[in-house]
Amino acid sequence: MNDASSSKLPSVLNRRACLKSSLTVGSVLVPSALASKAFAAGSDEVKVGLIGCGGRGSGAAAQAMSTGKNVKLYAMADAFADRLNLSLSSLSRGRAGTSKVEKGKGFGAALDVPADRQFVGLDSFRRMMDTDIDLVILTGPPGYRPLHFERAVEAGKHVFMEKPLASDASGVRRILAANEKARQKNLKVGVGLQRHHQASYQEAIRRIHDGEIGRVVSMKCYWNGGPPAKTAIPRDEMTELEYQVRNWYFFDWLSGDHICEQHIHNLDICNWVKGDHPVTAEGMGGRQVRTDKRFGNIFDHHAVIYRYNDGTEMHSYCRQMPGCQNLVAEHIDGTEGTAELGTGRCSLTNLNGETIWETPRRRPKDYISPYQVEWNAIVDAMLDGIEYNEAEYGALSTMTAVLGRMATYSGQVIPWEEAFASQKVLTTDAESWDAPAPIQPLSDGSYRIPIPGVTKVL
Repeated sequence: MNDASSSKLPSVLNRRACLKSSLTVGSVLVPSALASKAFAAGSDEVKVGLIGCGGRGSGAAAQAMSTGKNVKLYAMADAFADRLNLSLSSLSRGRAGTSKVEKGKGFGAALDVPADRQFVGLDSFRRMMDTDIDLVILTGPPGYRPLHFERAVEAGKHVFMEKPLASDASGVRRILAANEKARQKNLKVGVGLQRHHQASYQEAIRRIHDGEIGRVVSMKCYWNGGPPAKTAIPRDEMTELEYQVRNWYFFDWLSGDHICEQHIHNLDICNWVKGDHPVTAEGMGGRQVRTDKRFGNIFDHHAVIYRYNDGTEMHSYCRQMPGCQNLVAEHIDGTEGTAELGTGRCSLTNLNGETIWETPRRRPKDYISPYQVEWNAIVDAMLDGIEYNEAEYGALSTMTAVLGRMATYSGQVIPWEEAFASQKVLTTDAESWDAPAPIQPLSDGSYRIPIPGVTKVL
């Protein structure tokens, strides 16, 4: 394990400056006089490589090819050949996972991935980095994200990486350390927390920061829904490591648990609102419905109380259970009003219940999905030589989710500083299927589940 990190934040990272200034302008920073293009003189072609060919990776690749610029999907890599082939087949028909970008129309010459630029295996990311791609999409399991990001920066590639950026504190520190080098190389780094590129969220949070609901005193956020769109794959003849990577969502070392993999979106919004990250977390959680051994070792519900440095509390809830009331939203209480935030609509209301501002009930005709906007932004930054880096707030929001999981797994109050400095490493950098998995099955094939009050996380 290469934990090239320390227990302290890099000097470039001031949490308030990072979370309040860069985020409130949609994460696109101002042009730099020292910025330079990363392409050959006279060339505007952007060659993209995809690592991790699941639904989100396929969607990101399609959005890259839908920017209206000269972007080409040039190489693909995945741990499994069938995943790569399925993604390539889907993209060849113009599909893009659930986002259906350019569905049925195809991408023509923008899709250019011959057999010799298709790479398979745990080490496939290394072979891809040796090609002449300009930008790499990192959408493999989050437990491997720090390793992939480190290699991308070493190879001088611009990066778009999905959230979360890691599954433990060690991985967050690795991301931040590698990002220092990315900045030195003027590499553009985008993170798939797309609400930062959604106009309704940008306007709502600008108004909150301008004081339209007064001082923020409490927050609540939710990702309560049914089961994830993931199916546990039978073990068959796979090694233990291969089985776990195949079923990455259900193992905490790979996904971070769903509080990290999914609920991070809501936690990220609350951090954005506060311009800060929490300093402590305490909570509870467990496995109430998803109890079969095929579901690895993650919980199916978490409830966390986060506290910020100024005393503000954020109550966080995430649940994956069928047949229950669903809610995906953020609620902000201020001294002079409230804000209701969601991907559908956002609104601000004063203490008399009168609407201060709200988004239109119908999307404008020129609406562009924030998934597409974030891709337009990073490609424009590359072509125009604009400074662009979202890794720092992505790392802090990832760490916020990890902190919450540590609290629910242990049943203890966990301080941010102790969690961030933790030397407990969940992950592996193994690049061979014969390597041992970080957690091993019990005699009945099940996995040890965290027990609040017993499990040690620090």
